[in-house]
Amino acid sequence: MTPPVNADLPVGFQVQIDPRCVRRGDLRNLVGGSPLRVLKLSDAALGMTSADGRIEVSDAGTRSLARTLLDAGIAHPRPMAGPKECEVTVVIPVRDNQAGVDRLVEALPGLRVIVVDDASSRPMTVPDDERLRVIRLEVNAGPAAARNAGFDAADTEFVAFLDSDTRPCGEWLTMLLSHFSDPAVAIVAPRIVGLGDTAGRDGRTPVAAYANRYSSLDMGPNEGPVRPGTPIAYVPSAAMVVRRAAFARFDESLRVAEDVDLCWRTHAAGWVVRYDPVAHVAHDHRQSLRAMLDRRRFYGTGAAELASRHDRLAAPVMTSIPLAVAVVSLLTRTRIGLGVAMLVSGWIFGRIRKPLAGVPARDLIAARNVGRALGYGVLQIWSAALRHYWPLSLLGLVVSSRFRRWFLEAAVAEAAVMWLRSRIAEPSSPMVEPVGYSVIRRLDDFAYGLGLWQGAVTNRDWSALRPVVTR
Repeated sequence: MTPPVNADLPVGFQVQIDPRCVRRGDLRNLVGGSPLRVLKLSDAALGMTSADGRIEVSDAGTRSLARTLLDAGIAHPRPMAGPKECEVTVVIPVRDNQAGVDRLVEALPGLRVIVVDDASSRPMTVPDDERLRVIRLEVNAGPAAARNAGFDAADTEFVAFLDSDTRPCGEWLTMLLSHFSDPAVAIVAPRIVGLGDTAGRDGRTPVAAYANRYSSLDMGPNEGPVRPGTPIAYVPSAAMVVRRAAFARFDESLRVAEDVDLCWRTHAAGWVVRYDPVAHVAHDHRQSLRAMLDRRRFYGTGAAELASRHDRLAAPVMTSIPLAVAVVSLLTRTRIGLGVAMLVSGWIFGRIRKPLAGVPARDLIAARNVGRALGYGVLQIWSAALRHYWPLSLLGLVVSSRFRRWFLEAAVAEAAVMWLRSRIAEPSSPMVEPVGYSVIRRLDDFAYGLGLWQGAVTNRDWSALRPVVTR
């Protein structure tokens, strides 16, 4: 379904410019978003913006400015109100998890709830309450079909999907519903944290600590629009709220990655998908190493399905020719390679610097973004060798002693960088000790890569392993 023609932001809607996009306190020149954008605000636009970077919609001018900044990913919504909880039905797809249903229903007082029993061996039950009902599917159809069945049975304008192994925290629903005051928003999702974080058992074992801190369901601490190819490429269906008029339905032929597929189709249709990490929903992550790795492998099998539907969006590596040349040259660690990397980096620096004319400290901004591009490029190469293409890396380990040294260095360096990044991003959060993190991360990569190749072989489609290199 296409967004409404009149998707104007309502009067009173507010947006906040991301402080990371402001250079030296100057709101006139904004640099940020993904992909990187440079916006220069006119005097009129500056007059609509408060000193702290807020814009409140009051007329056509503020409405246009707010929408432009939202679309660029340079500002984030700060809506004051939204739909009421009485306009929401919670749908819980479940199979053989009565304890999880009981816990979740208890955490949803006063809300309408539909439990979709996906052919459990013992039928699911709920307390005798007119707001609660159970729909039973006699044949196991999968979570996508179960969610669709619950959606069809609901009669409210908004539907919240919560898996049976989740438990919402605080005012999660109020926070998410406020985003729907923007008529272009189709899906909003909270941050999924470990249930151990809220139950006081985060550090019980290294595996449990890793699962709670580095779950693939956790999209991180930064809010933003959800778009393929960006840091927030999708949001998991374990917890999300959808607008009925915009819901494109889960693909029932998918048993995995159905949430990624839904987000990408919704974005392609012109709707907005947003991620709000202020709202939390706790998830009971798998606490054993075997269960966690098996789940990672299962997630990896979905890449082939996504590639068959969305082609390049599911590529394991996405880069440009100049950046690829610079990164590969840098990784050779030779004088010639270093020289080539410096030449290409200088060319990229010039390309970034040119549109920054008139922006304060444009050389610093350009240099910083060249450094970030090279850094992410190196991480992408390391990740590809360690995660997506490790079966090919095994051949290199067998035939080349030089590759063995490089592979070992990459395994250690990538884990160290990722551990430090998470430490810097959230210094107050519980951390897994570095050695344990490094070992579990490598096993995590092995499991996901195994699933990726398993999916490619099963589907006889190698698109999910094909890198995308643009000019």
